[in-house]
Amino acid sequence: MSVMEQVSVASDRVMAALIAGLELEFGRGVAEGLAQRFIDAEDSDFCWDARLQERWLGAYAMLDEDEIELDRVAILGRLDGRWFVAICIVDGDAMPHGMMGRRTFMTRKAAEEAFAMIA
Repeated sequence: MSVMEQVSVASDRVMAALIAGLELEFGRGVAEGLAQRFIDAEDSDFCWDARLQERWLGAYAMLDEDEIELDRVAILGRLDGRWFVAICIVDGDAMPHGMMGRRTFMTRKAAEEAFAMIA
């Protein structure tokens, strides 16, 4: 039997496990900082996976016409105990290629209000 849940639901537990593993390897003093570096390095992937809502905003204009077509997608989610709203650059296979303008919020209501304002 397997249990599946969204990253946003499990994010606090995943972050705790990441920090615990880093503490074992590198010590208690540096684990949280290293965990944050892991998150920062893959920020768009973590946020995309932790999204609870998404809304297509339109095509992402690129200078090089030979590249793949990308879209701008507004997302709302929760990661590491914080609510966020961001705009992700996503390909046709729903794989993030980058992120623009992520903002964090203390409450879901504030994040939902910001999400509703994104055009």
